[in-house]
Amino acid sequence: MHPFLSRAVTPLDHLRRRWKRIALLAIIASAGIPLLCDYHITSSATGRCHTDLNKIGDQPLALLLGTAREFNGARNGFYTKRIEAAAALFKSGKVRGILASGDNGRSGYDEPSDMKADLVAAGVPEEFITLDYAGFRTRDSIVRAKKVFGQTNLIIVSQRFHAERALYIAQELGLGASAFVAADSASRASNARVRIREILARTMAVADNLIDRQPKFLGKPELVAMRD
Repeated sequence: MHPFLSRAVTPLDHLRRRWKRIALLAIIASAGIPLLCDYHITSSATGRCHTDLNKIGDQPLALLLGTAREFNGARNGFYTKRIEAAAALFKSGKVRGILASGDNGRSGYDEPSDMKADLVAAGVPEEFITLDYAGFRTRDSIVRAKKVFGQTNLIIVSQRFHAERALYIAQELGLGASAFVAADSASRASNARVRIREILARTMAVADNLIDRQPKFLGKPELVAMRD
């Protein structure tokens, strides 16, 4: 018989087995947390995401959340659809202005200015577009919409997966918000990849709320431009 098979089980063996079970349970719990956060954020946005302009109430301002204009050398479908949705929202009269919030944190990369140029090309008057250059993260964009740009109610424009997270953040910050949902990218691979990444982003959003994480840059109050 193999010596190991004949060895008596010691208290140390029991302790090792117990810690292995605890470690396994901890791994399972850790894997489940992102899924719970994902479900919670989806549930919190129920009834507040709209794809039909006729079913969304009027608000003073649309918050257009930024993303890169191009991805891997090609036009980013998520970006294009957000521009189309924001332009449609404005031209329908549902909002009186657009706050384009995005990342401008490195040389040669300027989401807000890109969005402004494309909104103007889509028929939105330049004078009713306000730029937020410090929307480095979704939470930053929403905190700044409230604290810097003085908004209490607005319509968020992005894809559903992103809009739901933004609505959760807005709700936790006491900001009244609904969302006009932009269409997804035409690329199924892009949609799947972004959806997986979104689960992790939602976990971080819940953590940020728990610690009340503040924007990278807040700054002084600014006015938004809106038509009468």
